[in-house]
Amino acid sequence: MTYRTPGVYVEEISVFPPSVAEVETAIPAFIGYTEFAKKDGADMEDPDPIAISSLKEYEEHFGVACVEAADAFSIIINEKHDAADAIIGYELISWGPTDKISHFNLYYSMKLFFDNGGGKCYVVSAGLYSENAVDDDKLISATAKVKSLDEPTLIVIPEGAPLGIAKYIPIAQAAINQCAEMKDRFAILDVPIAAPKKKFEASDITEFRKLSGDADHIRYSASYYPYLKSTITYSTDMGALELATVKKNGVDDAANVLKGKKLGEIQSTNNSAYHAILSELKGKLKVVLPPSPAMAGIYARVDSSRGVWKAPANVSVQSVSGPTQILTDADQGDLNMDSVGGKSINVIRSFSGRGTIVWGGRTLDGNSNEWRYINVRRFFNMVEESVQKSTVWAVFEPNTKNTWVMVKSMIENYLITKWQQGALAGAKPDDAFYVKVGLGVTMTADDILNGIMNVEIGMAVARPAEFIVLKFSHKMQVS
Repeated sequence: MTYRTPGVYVEEISVFPPSVAEVETAIPAFIGYTEFAKKDGADMEDPDPIAISSLKEYEEHFGVACVEAADAFSIIINEKHDAADAIIGYELISWGPTDKISHFNLYYSMKLFFDNGGGKCYVVSAGLYSENAVDDDKLISATAKVKSLDEPTLIVIPEGAPLGIAKYIPIAQAAINQCAEMKDRFAILDVPIAAPKKKFEASDITEFRKLSGDADHIRYSASYYPYLKSTITYSTDMGALELATVKKNGVDDAANVLKGKKLGEIQSTNNSAYHAILSELKGKLKVVLPPSPAMAGIYARVDSSRGVWKAPANVSVQSVSGPTQILTDADQGDLNMDSVGGKSINVIRSFSGRGTIVWGGRTLDGNSNEWRYINVRRFFNMVEESVQKSTVWAVFEPNTKNTWVMVKSMIENYLITKWQQGALAGAKPDDAFYVKVGLGVTMTADDILNGIMNVEIGMAVARPAEFIVLKFSHKMQVS
């Protein structure tokens, strides 16, 4: 300031370095098919990603679940008779989706996401239910739209896995490649299951592990297995449902008048039977979903309650009755550790007294000492982006010691906070991280002449205790 007039002048002197503003860590982008795609009440011809924070907002922009066709379910009912052969009731023996079931599961996936702790997210409509089928190429095209957004940190494509492994591999590859290129997001993948089954089959994993990609790419993703039996009910016209088989006291009864009939037809001829069968079916046609939407919600829940440095594992999955397959320790051993390709598969298991638990926390780069764990990769993502955005002020500042000290102090103050919160390992800050910048340290005179300021940051991120070994021995009697 030039002083030309007598008087008292006030100047404020900044003594604190700039601070690092931390970016969000769990804002997923969901890609899938919707009932419609509206923005400001008008249909979008080429839908843009839309940010939402609740299921109500989703319904305003994208509608509700697709109503399943009448032949989408195979329903078997048992007609109970007493000793005098009089009908005394009905019970549901089994039900299951047929090959007519649609793959439009995005609406159900959003419910599972919010039920498991999810909050703000983005949704990209790849197409509408009126197209009658999910197109893998459209899912890939819709995924590319997320690239233009800065906020999303997770990519979730729950309608990809039900298409089968052949179509899912390119979809997963597109998500992984985007994450590796942007370096600020992480892909949550599903392992496609060839057909509904109760027992683990290694062939599902073998096919999935054919997913290509070097370690620089797959470290930005994690995969989960198996599917989940949710507590969410399919949207369907109950009156149009058809009874595939009717048994009599547990024995096939080919002559039963109800066999092959729709519930609506039964209502018009036998109202009591209709209501009895309806009460058996109501609330039992539950949706089976890939695990990725639940995991996106769990990532958000763990990040908000503990921090992104806490592995999203050993936590319960909400709104599910269990996984579709029961796995043993032996089954999981080969999934958790892949000695050939290193593609670790995280398992969701059911434990007695504990419920459904996420029992794995590895990235697909499971053999890497640096990027083996999801929390390590995502913590680095957060710090890298946060520091990058917070150092923009230094662009075109003098490349001198004063600027270097301010940048170093800013980053160190931020990392000390992370160390105090438990994100970094070490008895003292010097053990937990280092920040280097300066002439002869990270830069040469030629770097400075070319306008380059190099800052080197090292962090000892806390790693999860994946294997806890308790050793016991007999103590000799001494008295």
